[in-house]
Amino acid sequence: MSGNGTNALLVSQAELEGNLRYVLNVPSVDSLGAAVKAAQKVVSLAVVGAGERGKIYAHFALDNPHLLRITGLAEPSFRRRGLFTAQHTAIPPQHVFHDWRAMAAHRPRIADAVAICSLDPTHADAVVEFAKAGYHVLCEKPMAVTLADCKRIVEAVERAGVIFAVCHVLRYSPYNCALKRLIDTKAIGEIVNIVHVEPVGWWHFAHSYVRGNWAREDHATFSLMAKSCHDLDILCHYVGHDHPPQRVHSFGSLSHFRRDQKPAEAGTATRCIECAHEPNCPYSAPRLYLDKSRQDERGWPASVLVARTPPGTPSREQQLERPSLPTSEVELVEDIESITTALETGNYGRCVYESDNDVCDHQVVNVEFSNGVTASFTMVAFTTEICERQTRIHGTRGMIVGDSNDLRVTDFASGKTTTITPPEDNSVNGGSSGHGGGDYGLVNTFVKAVANNDQAILGCDPRDALMSHILVFAAEHARKSKTVVELAEFGKEMNCWPEGIRTESEKRTTPRVI
Repeated sequence: MSGNGTNALLVSQAELEGNLRYVLNVPSVDSLGAAVKAAQKVVSLAVVGAGERGKIYAHFALDNPHLLRITGLAEPSFRRRGLFTAQHTAIPPQHVFHDWRAMAAHRPRIADAVAICSLDPTHADAVVEFAKAGYHVLCEKPMAVTLADCKRIVEAVERAGVIFAVCHVLRYSPYNCALKRLIDTKAIGEIVNIVHVEPVGWWHFAHSYVRGNWAREDHATFSLMAKSCHDLDILCHYVGHDHPPQRVHSFGSLSHFRRDQKPAEAGTATRCIECAHEPNCPYSAPRLYLDKSRQDERGWPASVLVARTPPGTPSREQQLERPSLPTSEVELVEDIESITTALETGNYGRCVYESDNDVCDHQVVNVEFSNGVTASFTMVAFTTEICERQTRIHGTRGMIVGDSNDLRVTDFASGKTTTITPPEDNSVNGGSSGHGGGDYGLVNTFVKAVANNDQAILGCDPRDALMSHILVFAAEHARKSKTVVELAEFGKEMNCWPEGIRTESEKRTTPRVI
């Protein structure tokens, strides 16, 4: 690339395309020789929680056995244990546990690292114990559901000296890597303002946050944390580590999925299968879970209700006859009959207006960073797009508009707009994974960090993760208290403000040491 980085990026479409790989620092397929792949240590990973996220991260090892192998599992579900070990056949039977505590206590350690993919409220205890045992830790977002537990996690991993990553997968997608490089090379000058939207999707929200595991704050956490903590984290990432969020306010509510919004035609029905309004309802459970065209290659979302079981798994009747198997572990296999049974009896068949959910279905968050950059974020349930984030970044000499696939970069001086479509990550097999490649991008980066024992490879440290979580908790506090929250005051009041982080006013009033 010749000349000034900004001009080289924006002079012409042809020049931009010619320099794109240099700018993004994404290796080409041809540059990935077998010798390069073989040079890195193969990392071993144990998995806690064989739900959707645990399965996705573990699948990286099936696609990339030269980088990662799965050597253990802790999962309370009989069916999920069987399905997981049927895929990961190299796991020794003695390394399959019902309870993660038994895995953490096992000596010697059964892996270099552990992926904590259990339900949100269990993260803190698990991370602390595995860090204490010397495991490097990959923790599904959010870190924890209280700030005290977030701080406890940071203290534990720093005390143990282990590599730690939160699954803020957006940071590691080729799209966001490209966007971050454009920002850092001053392609649009200095950032002034960011507008970022997460369209959750009407049926996705109903599945996960009305009927599902994240429907109630007291059972999991509030929706901004459960769904959008990595959106606020990516805003922090765009602005940069040296400019932490300074103040925040927020508005939002549960506006639609309530009993007073129930259509009159639905009458007293509490389940979709008994409701006269069901054929006309956009949130129909039978339509969502019985229509195969709505399911992805994993069978999601129907796989959450009931799921395929590995060969040799006993039938439900056989499971019930086994005295050694707890009744809570008896599960249905995936077929129309069993899905219908789940809709008749389980949470996923409930009317969305008669459920016990209480988390926001829309929320806006406004943030001011310590360098004066402002950002607005919107999380909204009522969209056709499913988690395809839309972002506008306004700079002093240009702007970037992104839709999670393409980036349109406009230079004010020339008036030219260039469209960039970041290439898939060809450095790993399966690079087009979920979250725009971010799922595998995260795992690949974590594996490299563990193999080289270098936290810096991840591009963030435990305190960066803590800071973005403080922002999420502060935003929710601002929403509930109807106030503007000063991050430093809030963090210090909650006894969780990272040491060494100073606000811009503190920087201005602190004498320079010469």
